[in-house]
Amino acid sequence: MAQIGTFTRGEDGSFTGMIRTLNINTKATIKPIAKEGERSPDYRVAANGVELGAGWSKAAKETSAEYISVKLDDPSFTAPVYATLVQGEKGEHKLIWSR
Repeated sequence: MAQIGTFTRGEDGSFTGMIRTLNINTKATIKPIAKEGERSPDYRVAANGVELGAGWSKAAKETSAEYISVKLDDPSFTAPVYATLVQGEKGEHKLIWSR
């Protein structure tokens, strides 16, 4: 697993930070949204004013630690990118890519 982003949480529950990969280096926001249904996302991910993905609130089975499961997608991607936003040390949040 590789870290592809670093975010800070705002008082309104949104996250701001950077997503960095070999092909992406952009500022991004992860903002909470009102759920439209049981399976609808809890968050929208945007970069440069363009929606880049969505996120779902989850809790780890063993530790009950909360995290956000993120799916990033763009026409330039060969496939969606799945990642997890977890709280790190010192209050920052890490976006961890997984395959």
